[in-house]
Amino acid sequence: MGKCRCSLECDCNILHEESVENARKDLLNDDLLIDMADFYRALSDSTRIKIINLLVGHELCVCDISSILNMTKSAVSHQLQNLKEMNLIKNRKKGKEVWYSLADNHVKDVFELCKTHVMEERGEN
Repeated sequence: MGKCRCSLECDCNILHEESVENARKDLLNDDLLIDMADFYRALSDSTRIKIINLLVGHELCVCDISSILNMTKSAVSHQLQNLKEMNLIKNRKKGKEVWYSLADNHVKDVFELCKTHVMEERGEN
């Protein structure tokens, strides 16, 4: 076997069979990967991220979220529906009001991990 001169663009002609086989074993199935991509796509909109941010530790109704974000109730409702379809948030009815919160702690954990990563990359603590 020759030497691999890997860089950002690998120009090696050697298949590292053991590495390839180990990585192949860890590759998730396509259905799961597609669902994971959908999860991240749901978080790819800044308004939806703002809503997730608000719902970390708070239960809010559409009117509350609309007021905080200075958006119409219709626009917020549309984004809430997207988040609900992806099971990132849940709602409960209290009389005529509908209150929204995060679906579970996993959503909070992903949000907090992303926030920490971005802040560290920016040199913030």
